[in-house]
Amino acid sequence: MTKVLVAGTFDLLHPGHIYFLNQAKKYGRRLIIVVARDKTVLKVKKCLPVNGENVRLANLKKLKIADRVILGNRGDKLRVIEENRPDTICLGYDQKAFTRGLRNGLKNRKLKIKIN
Repeated sequence: MTKVLVAGTFDLLHPGHIYFLNQAKKYGRRLIIVVARDKTVLKVKKCLPVNGENVRLANLKKLKIADRVILGNRGDKLRVIEENRPDTICLGYDQKAFTRGLRNGLKNRKLKIKIN
């Protein structure tokens, strides 16, 4: 079964988020959404999201687009990838913080995952 993983803040859900998630789901049979932790968002964006991580998690679950919606790892952002072993990772246009070092990180962990 082909698994696709996406990750992001997903604060104040809007049609662009929903479009991205539906497009990502086309790359496989199962979609896993990783919701960024509040502390991670603060570190990357220098401000907290409007909605806390548990609210964002619940809002994504309510959409019923994903097969699984989980919170990211507090320390090691690649651990959630390692644990879920997706076949493909789909990235949004604005995910520079997440993608920095991603290919090398996956390679170092001997994970062969497509990145779209």
